[in-house]
Amino acid sequence: MSHIPMDIDRDQRRDWFSMQLKATMNAEGGSFNDWFTGHLNYQIEHHLFPTMPRHSYPLVQPHVKRICSKHGIPYVEKPLGTAFADIIRSLKKSGELWFEAYYMPG
Repeated sequence: MSHIPMDIDRDQRRDWFSMQLKATMNAEGGSFNDWFTGHLNYQIEHHLFPTMPRHSYPLVQPHVKRICSKHGIPYVEKPLGTAFADIIRSLKKSGELWFEAYYMPG
């Protein structure tokens, strides 16, 4: 739910840290969301620390937010329902583009 809606189209000559934040977003944490998503609602932290045990993501999140704030890097976090709605809109758009490119006669 947190990869597809993000606007990444080409190498934009950004540093690695900034690209991780641009390429993904989080769904808000909390007991239910963490359980329901298996802590994959912390995609930003997962991209930054891929080998970190997922139950540690909420512990490192405040540090990542502080670094982003300090350096003016957007940290995108949305409610779970909004994240799911974004993915549906993105899949619809992708499907329409595919349909027009490959399925429309003419």
